[in-house]
Amino acid sequence: MKKRTATLIAAFLTALMAASASNAGAAAPKESARSKAAIARVTPSLQQALAKKKLGLGAPVFIRIFKESKELEVWMRAGNSDGRYALFKTYPICTYSGKLGPKLKVGDWQAPEGFYRVAASQMNPYSNYHLSFDLGYPNAYDRAQQRTGSALMVHGNCVSIGCYAMTDGGIEEIYALVDAALRGGQPAFDVHVFPFRLTDEALASYKTHRWHDFWKELKQGYDAFEKTRTPPAIAVRNKHYVVQ
Repeated sequence: MKKRTATLIAAFLTALMAASASNAGAAAPKESARSKAAIARVTPSLQQALAKKKLGLGAPVFIRIFKESKELEVWMRAGNSDGRYALFKTYPICTYSGKLGPKLKVGDWQAPEGFYRVAASQMNPYSNYHLSFDLGYPNAYDRAQQRTGSALMVHGNCVSIGCYAMTDGGIEEIYALVDAALRGGQPAFDVHVFPFRLTDEALASYKTHRWHDFWKELKQGYDAFEKTRTPPAIAVRNKHYVVQ
């Protein structure tokens, strides 16, 4: 078993080195002793689970978060010609702070909702909460709405004052997957954060809610991915989200 584990880790590291060589000049995520140990620890089981779904470590990643059901989905681009993504795994969110609705200002303890993008520079292998990545709040939409705040993360340690907190085991796997994707050439990965699954029926049940109109904007992105299984390009125009 130890020999097989060592072989899997060696194969993964070889793949990362090859990806790094082919993407010379591209920013790579920072590393720490903690992040390297965590990635080495979870790589063998991830390799086996990915193989069962015909997915590969280092493939582009897309993440969806659903507040109400406390779920984080990791999707990965499958080895097909149309670029569609397949669901790899759904992780339970250990906790988040606040309630349904977007973050508005510093100190409201709200976890954000919206469309975010994470590059290598937003990865934090030295996090006080085991491992983390910064969602990039406030994004262009948030700034247009004059929303304030910073350092809104997905991290471990199962504690939150505005972030999405995972178990340490969960964040180790997620971190390993997105780290490999960034090292494999994905310039940044998208994270779409929704209050709940934005089906027509679910949204209709909140028609009198304060944030109904905001959620209708988010539904554009939700529907686009549900239809195509590829992360849609999102822009901000006239202070509104637009699916391009």
